[in-house]
Amino acid sequence: MNKDLISVIVPVYKVEQYLNKCIESIVSQTYQNMEIILVDD
Repeated sequence: MNKDLISVIVPVYKVEQYLNKCIESIVSQTYQNMEIILVDD
């Protein structure tokens, strides 16, 4: 089965205290074919 690539875009301006938990949450999802793009907006 071909799984499509999902892009998760996360704005990270002034959210240092939440960033680690946010990334852990994304990575722990059952769907694994994804890329995480962090944008310092």
